[in-house]
Amino acid sequence: MGTTLQRVKVAKVSEMPKNIGKTIKIGVNEIALFHLENGEFRAIENRCPHKGGVLVEGIVSGDYVFCPMHDWKISVVDGLVQKPDNGCVKTFQVEVELEEVYILLPS
Repeated sequence: MGTTLQRVKVAKVSEMPKNIGKTIKIGVNEIALFHLENGEFRAIENRCPHKGGVLVEGIVSGDYVFCPMHDWKISVVDGLVQKPDNGCVKTFQVEVELEEVYILLPS
């Protein structure tokens, strides 16, 4: 059987400036939501796998966010840390419908 997803409304498109992160808390999940320059929305776990830096405070460039603590480069698409550093963060599916932004979580 497939996993059921919970769809949680988290923002309006108009409230999200491009390349600026927003912290979203849903249950035990702390998520960094980003509105990318290309118009896409991406959501990842809000802690760097290195020393727990708050990723929502990082600089966004293209499909990456740079951890504000030690400048680790992390993909907001697949959550992978760019080499030579290692690690990854959890990613979350995002949907945009009628100017509303939703994060989908396993329920």
